[in-house]
Amino acid sequence: MPKLIHALFAAVCITTSLLAHADDKPKVESFFGDPAVNFATLSPGGHYVALLSRTSDGGQALVVRDTADLTKMTVAATFDTARIHDIRWINEKRLGFTVMNPKLDFVGNLDEFAVDRDGANIVHLISGSWRHEQAALGSNIKDKTLTADYAYFRETEDGSDDIIVRRYTFNNVDRTVESSRLYRLNTRTRQLADLLPGGQPARVRSWLLDADSRPRVALTEAKGRCGVWYRAGEDAQWSEISNRDCLNDVRFEPVFFDSRNTLYVRAGYMGRSALFQYDLNKRELAKEPFVDVDGFDYAGAVEQDHVARKIIGVHLRADAEGTVWLDPVMKGIQQKVDALLPGTSNFVTCGIDCANPAAVLVRSQSDRLPTSFYVYTPANGKIVGLGGMHPDIKAAQMGRREFYRFAARDGLQVPVYVTMPPGKPTGALPAVLLVHGGPYVRGASWEWEDEAQFLASRGYVVLQPEFRGSTGFGYAHFKAGWKQWGRAMQDDLADTVRWATGKGWVDAKRVAIMGASYGGYAALMGMIRDPDLFRCGVEWAGVTDLDLLFTAVESDMSDDARRFGLQTLIGDPVADAAQFAQFSPLRRAAELKQPLLIAHGSEDRRVPVIHATRFRSAVAEKNRNVEWISYPNEGHGWHTEATRIDFWKRVEAFLAKNL
Repeated sequence: MPKLIHALFAAVCITTSLLAHADDKPKVESFFGDPAVNFATLSPGGHYVALLSRTSDGGQALVVRDTADLTKMTVAATFDTARIHDIRWINEKRLGFTVMNPKLDFVGNLDEFAVDRDGANIVHLISGSWRHEQAALGSNIKDKTLTADYAYFRETEDGSDDIIVRRYTFNNVDRTVESSRLYRLNTRTRQLADLLPGGQPARVRSWLLDADSRPRVALTEAKGRCGVWYRAGEDAQWSEISNRDCLNDVRFEPVFFDSRNTLYVRAGYMGRSALFQYDLNKRELAKEPFVDVDGFDYAGAVEQDHVARKIIGVHLRADAEGTVWLDPVMKGIQQKVDALLPGTSNFVTCGIDCANPAAVLVRSQSDRLPTSFYVYTPANGKIVGLGGMHPDIKAAQMGRREFYRFAARDGLQVPVYVTMPPGKPTGALPAVLLVHGGPYVRGASWEWEDEAQFLASRGYVVLQPEFRGSTGFGYAHFKAGWKQWGRAMQDDLADTVRWATGKGWVDAKRVAIMGASYGGYAALMGMIRDPDLFRCGVEWAGVTDLDLLFTAVESDMSDDARRFGLQTLIGDPVADAAQFAQFSPLRRAAELKQPLLIAHGSEDRRVPVIHATRFRSAVAEKNRNVEWISYPNEGHGWHTEATRIDFWKRVEAFLAKNL
């Protein structure tokens, strides 16, 4: 448990133990139903907070509440079937929000809207349907709704009604994104202004804007090379300040400009990444990092006071998330909020004037409590709850979650999160090894996590290793996973189980392995490679054939990713053909004899469903204990409430039967 909140947990345990008995099992719906309150954001002046709330009929409402009197509430927008994907304040009066329609293709259907906080003047800015065209409404009038090649990028932060959007261009080989261009869009008139009339670098994958919302840095990527381009002003020429191998070279990644237009970059430092200031005139990093987290790569965000034009705090992610405040006012507010909400990690955000905030928004959570939102008013010291994501979940029904590191068989230190069943479990218990997808991402953190806590609530110890190849734990840990699918990455998973068994927590004869995407691949390979270790398994959206990653025409993987990124991370399908055959579950399906549950979305474009159908046919020739479910209109993961609930009910029954 993170040291900062370890001592505070005693108090919360006393109060929450009265709420529920540890042996009460929350329903599947309590974990995987659509959140009651999904998102909250504070207006720039701190006078209003916008929330995404679930309606009584299962729809969604965009609700605005007055922070001075939270009983004052306005419903700015509602949707029955479509889902609001994101919300943000354009200025103190106007909101922007993104909507996804789950009935349309599931990929790329993001519509953009803007509306006044009182629900007036709603404007459809971007259509998420590729069938939409800017149709003529008359001889001189055109529908100004932008087409699906446009997408929201960021706010202007200047108080205007404008936002920044980017327009994607697509290549002619595989129709993946090749570059993007930035525009300023008025959310009332839909007037569009090009922010780059003087031209731009080729193959831009992202942009950095300065404090005045001017494009100053372009991040490019082509043929495995990552470039950084900079221009001093709108009339200046673009010049390249960095060009490196995207994977092999020391990291150099511009992250943001602060309010005074100082550039900050994420760069290599002592085997990990840290946050540095960068001198654009001298083209060099500061000698010492601005933020460095021992044992972890820098991953976080800064909090800026836009009135004082300075950085006032840094949100960090180590084993858990936390905030280091540089400003005495916000540091004092954090201390008061923590005193009012003991035992939880409380993330405080302010508006544009953090030295004198009218109110602050608090996002509160712990390993045993899902996210809840609060408004704290510094003037009177009061905190008021706005609601939580999963209000039926009680802390006493959830298990403790701890962070450890252990030595793998070759000595590599492997981080791992362990979630125990609720109460005070004793003795060796059945366990689930839950493998994260990616795999070149960070999988977990010290927070309430629906899948882990659901499994723990059913009596299983849940093991979530950050096996080699995972990011967030230094470059060496990341690189140790290259070309190790089915090999050392798989060793780390087996070593996790043996380590937990050695601790006395896990019954070695009752262990399941499960995961999605890469985690699904690892579940299959785990049962094949270590049949005595894993009694059964669950995989969804999983890779089953390494060759298919390179050849499946239904995939949304770009040609560049296949030719450069995947060949570095996974292997060359020609040069490493023997390795691909040895470590592809499809080629070894006859070896898998344990009970298996397979699920896949029929519209999955990242790992096309052919991975699942081919493997199901192959494994069923020798294994009659295979359960299969295909979810129509689902992509790479479960987007609808009905699918999530159905799937996890199947998982619950499968594990109860086989473990």
